[in-house]
Amino acid sequence: MHNKNRTMTTMAGKTIRKWWALFSLPTLAAFVIGFVVPFIMGIWLSLCRFTTVTDAKFIGFGNYSAALADAEFWHALWYTIAFTIITTVIVNVAAFAIAVMLTKAIRGANIFRSVFFMPNLIGGIILGYIWMLLLNGVLQHWGKSITFSGTYGFWGMVILMCWQQIGYMMIIYIAGLQSMPGDVLEAASVDGASRTQTLFRITLPLMMPSITVCTFLSVTNGFKMFDQNLALTNGAPSNTSELVALNIYRTFYGRAGFEGVGQAKAVIFFIIVAIIAVIQNKLTTSKEVSA
Repeated sequence: MHNKNRTMTTMAGKTIRKWWALFSLPTLAAFVIGFVVPFIMGIWLSLCRFTTVTDAKFIGFGNYSAALADAEFWHALWYTIAFTIITTVIVNVAAFAIAVMLTKAIRGANIFRSVFFMPNLIGGIILGYIWMLLLNGVLQHWGKSITFSGTYGFWGMVILMCWQQIGYMMIIYIAGLQSMPGDVLEAASVDGASRTQTLFRITLPLMMPSITVCTFLSVTNGFKMFDQNLALTNGAPSNTSELVALNIYRTFYGRAGFEGVGQAKAVIFFIIVAIIAVIQNKLTTSKEVSA
């Protein structure tokens, strides 16, 4: 029986090695058509003046000069960076704390996990309108609204983002905590380590793979947020609560003849986010330890 299973496994391995290209072709074709080709075309169009992809005329780096000279783009960029830093810290600290609490033997832990995760299942546009109603209901007591100033819009988006993302990151942290080696924690307890020492010297170092994933997701989600921004404030007042994704959208679709500038902004934004994501990933990965 053992030899028969080994023979079948060997035959399956030979078949996979022979036909692997055929099986991977659909996925590769979808990746090329859905990502590589549009990405290359996007870079080309950022160097052109166009209204559709068929009438593009090469103009060099003029679109990039116009994009970098746009004061609203720089405001949106710094606004987005501040938003991403704050939400990344709050989301991960809160998610980790809740995960630690819910991995302990408490009554109704599974129910609480479901409740915290549920906001992540709601679409961003719907969340934006829900929170606009809630925040305006609070602010109306002072005669204000969520679109009264960019500051209100900023903190409104922070609340929305954290409320939506904490539950998702909590699930990842719970998985990491449950996979930690129990003997290491027991050894620390026997050696007389306090809870604070156990947290900072054992738990957090062993949780770095989960922290790497969660911080990466938080950073990318913060930078690319669009639909919540559109629904909650739509950039009001006077585009001061506008994140970069919304600024690119408004430039591309809201200003005739500026399609190339909007595309150039998108390329610049991609480069910035890619560099930040790589640096963040390197920093957190370098702190990972093996159990």
